[in-house]
Amino acid sequence: MLAKRIIPCLDVKDGKTVKGVNFVNFRDAGDPVALGKKYSEEGADELVYLDITASHEGRKTFIDLVTRVAQNINIPFTVGGGIGSVADVETLLNAGADKVSVNSSALRNPSLIGEIASRFGSQVCVLAIDARFTDGDWLCYVNGGRVPVQRHLFEWAKEGVDRGAGEILFTSMDHDGVKTGFACEALARLSEEVSVPVIASGGAGECSHFYDVFTAGKADAALAAGIFHFNEIGIAGLKQYLYDRNINVRL
Repeated sequence: MLAKRIIPCLDVKDGKTVKGVNFVNFRDAGDPVALGKKYSEEGADELVYLDITASHEGRKTFIDLVTRVAQNINIPFTVGGGIGSVADVETLLNAGADKVSVNSSALRNPSLIGEIASRFGSQVCVLAIDARFTDGDWLCYVNGGRVPVQRHLFEWAKEGVDRGAGEILFTSMDHDGVKTGFACEALARLSEEVSVPVIASGGAGECSHFYDVFTAGKADAALAAGIFHFNEIGIAGLKQYLYDRNINVRL
């Protein structure tokens, strides 16, 4: 069985790491390169960098930031935000990223997933889905959680995998930043319905939430931000906690 992964996520806005609640009310969390280096040294399995306003403001992800991150860490990292073409992906990979995350652009142009997968391999393409539980179903959102679209979590995830996505990164907007635990029921269903790894995002507040998401939620990886940025939970301690409870993690 593959080891479960712990993935710090760094939401980048104007060159700084920020953290919000339910996708709003952001506060400064520090330098993204320094934080990435710290997490790499502490035992994180991967990192995710998201330029959270790139799609909304029509900007491209900061290439210089990606270059500096690649020079300072020795674990895989994924970059997302404002990626709208194969050329954008190539630029980011050349700058040092290992994978790219597509969200709004893929919903608007689903063929982008296949284009990335056929050019660079499915392992490069992470389909990120931001969804909120609405009227009994999970409705997808674009532009950093600002705009709802008439696509639903499970059918869109399955289509994305069919088109070539190598991983699904599902963020529950309802759980984002509130620290009450992940959306384990939805994650478990998602893990059963798609054939690729599922990364859980939104809701981490304590070590037990990670145990829950790997057992009840059946997730392959768990992503968190604020609890790491503000030193509420340490990565080494979290991994030891999970290891002691028979979760397969890399120590």
